[in-house]
Amino acid sequence: MQPNNTSITTFTQQHKQLIEEFLARLLPPKSGDSLYAAMQYSVLNNGKRLRPILTYAAGAALGVNISALNAAAAAVELIHCYSLVHDDLPAMDDDDLRRGLPTCHKAFDEATAILAGDALQTLAFQILSDSELNPITASQQVAMINTLAKAAGCNGMVLGQNLDLMSENRTLQLSELTKLHAHKTGAMFVACVELALIAAGSANQVMYTEPLLTFAQHLGLAFQIQDDILDVTADTNTIGKPAGSDLKLNKSTFVQLLGLEEAQKQVADNFAAAIAALAPFAENGDTLRALTKHLIERRY
Repeated sequence: MQPNNTSITTFTQQHKQLIEEFLARLLPPKSGDSLYAAMQYSVLNNGKRLRPILTYAAGAALGVNISALNAAAAAVELIHCYSLVHDDLPAMDDDDLRRGLPTCHKAFDEATAILAGDALQTLAFQILSDSELNPITASQQVAMINTLAKAAGCNGMVLGQNLDLMSENRTLQLSELTKLHAHKTGAMFVACVELALIAAGSANQVMYTEPLLTFAQHLGLAFQIQDDILDVTADTNTIGKPAGSDLKLNKSTFVQLLGLEEAQKQVADNFAAAIAALAPFAENGDTLRALTKHLIERRY
């Protein structure tokens, strides 16, 4: 029996509250320091927490104790928050609004925003290596650090951001755009399930790695195409960041290359492929399936 809308809403709300409380304990207090204030401002600002929730949901499918997932969930969110702070900078996407609030460099200043992003990134790895915060084996800790570093670095998200900057004022081929977002967005979606697999132990990794990675790859692509659609169909108040920003920067998008109707079809096809990949989990994958269906209805 699959979870209904009420139960997946409860799951997301409970785990969002859990990660919010965990993050609040990890971040240094403001104490009058602009760096610490900027870190708190950039993290504790009503984020959706999709990546931590995905990590928890993958862990639930694998039967992982939640105590073995908290550090991983926090780490992926800190990496995500750092990336948003840096992406919004004048040298990158030059945005003024994020999550319905002034971006970090607007609320503070550019130098503080750069340093806050740097600090959030390194804090993610500090958490993973802390035996009290991340009560798993040392080899699992090392594996998590390695996995997140690869996903976030020059072969993952950072490469994707570089490809994104290089794509401005160019019309990309569909294969180029798909590669760009496989790195910029997809790599961190994949990292979420990989971290859950590491927490689950080697036996589960052998059986469930391929279906979970396939699931995450399709979910990440669907999410990004959907994001492109929302950029042209939703307003700024709804999405919490400037609508039409891709058009302003003259970037290639899935809507631009495919048209709105075909882009919507690609979203549906990738969401369906993500759900199909969960077949080996039987009812243990119900939370992941329900989360995916919840995201199909995303309007933000």
